[in-house]
Amino acid sequence: MSYPPPQGPYGGQQGYRQYPPGPPQGPPAHSPYPEQQPYGAPPYPQQQQQYGAPPPGQYPPPPGQYPQQQYPPSQYPPQQGQYGAPPPSHSPYPPQQQQPHGQYPQPQGQYPPSHQGQYPPSQFPPQQPPYPSAPYGAPPPQPHGASPVMPTHPSPGYDPNQIARVDMSGAADGLRKAMKGFGTDEATVIRILAHIPPQEIPVLKQTYQQRHHRSLEADLKSELSGYFEFAVLAILRGPLQQDVWCIYDALKGVGTKESLLDDVLIGRSNADIRAIKTAYQQTYRRSLESDVKADLSAKTERMYSMILAATRQEESAPVYPQAVDADVSELHRATEAKTGTEQLTVCSILTSRSDGQIRAIAQAYEHKYRRALETVIRSEFAGHMEDALVRMVRSGADRAMRDALALEECMKGPGTKDERLVERVVAVHWDRQHTAQVKGAYRHRFGKELVNRIRGETSGDYEKMLVAMLE
Repeated sequence: MSYPPPQGPYGGQQGYRQYPPGPPQGPPAHSPYPEQQPYGAPPYPQQQQQYGAPPPGQYPPPPGQYPQQQYPPSQYPPQQGQYGAPPPSHSPYPPQQQQPHGQYPQPQGQYPPSHQGQYPPSQFPPQQPPYPSAPYGAPPPQPHGASPVMPTHPSPGYDPNQIARVDMSGAADGLRKAMKGFGTDEATVIRILAHIPPQEIPVLKQTYQQRHHRSLEADLKSELSGYFEFAVLAILRGPLQQDVWCIYDALKGVGTKESLLDDVLIGRSNADIRAIKTAYQQTYRRSLESDVKADLSAKTERMYSMILAATRQEESAPVYPQAVDADVSELHRATEAKTGTEQLTVCSILTSRSDGQIRAIAQAYEHKYRRALETVIRSEFAGHMEDALVRMVRSGADRAMRDALALEECMKGPGTKDERLVERVVAVHWDRQHTAQVKGAYRHRFGKELVNRIRGETSGDYEKMLVAMLE
């Protein structure tokens, strides 16, 4: 039984445009864009973007792909989005959305309308500061008369009520048949599980138990081995329990796997963070905040406490220019403008802003100070806090590119970080639209297909499962 790809968390299924294979280095000769710079490097001086232009790194469509949306090679298409807005809709991979494991819908808020360069006096009195009587780093208050900010819903698989009403008896019987007798039909296991939607996993496990009086996880664990088993069990946990399992794995034993905590917790919606904390408490009978506090220390612990507080601005919150400018000035004051870095000031801003606000802050910082915000963070921080803050900026700027780079990090250099590769592929594959975005971003950045890169680093049924999840 095959399964159609699931819909995105907040939109219908859309067709995915495919990138043609890119050249191994640099853009094609006909590209209207400058040669790709290292991620986060300043743009070429002679091609400095105007204030309010789209963020650098957007991917131009190949010639002829959009026959009814052509535009002169030296210009962006007309009617560009506002400053701080998500990438334009003509991007060759589908628009960014929030989704499981760090994938979220586009920010809904835009700058408030202006009239001849001035805000209407009734909405924005000149004497009103962007953060009246609130400590710096707190989310800005809504102007009088502003539309209420709608909270982001939990991602698919993060709400206990999100259980599909579907007959899974065929899939359950197929899996049992694949494991009966001598040997295992791994191809059937891959076919059934590679694309199963998160909401159907509890139904499949329950149906298997009812029809065969056996545990599906226990049967698969006894029949499989190696990284293929590791990948199958990660899928069967579903996105929420897989996050909980990864956090426990990051905290257990001597030392902390901070990068695994980053993968699970950074850039998540408030609803997903709350769901993760609740599931962790129910699974291990301990508070996630308490375990993180006991395992970490000093400013790193403070940063994670800010993340786990789940007080980010929602993605529907507006992006106000005066608030962005205040954040940019404060970030500069806390980093480049002085000797020594006020680390917690930077953390308080980046952990409390929405993706749309972080995107606008990064654009405005580069426009004002001629340095990319990611470059500033790398020069002012070190170690795990540097990696965590860079991931926050990348989550706001371009989630697909963030995940493409994270996958490449698992495969570059001698040896493959197989467990991390499995965890990251599983996290990406839950949303088919985001999967297409990540493959397009990888092709643009590295000039090769992500699936082919994974085939070169893996083998056997382990390779077939990862490839099936991405195709």
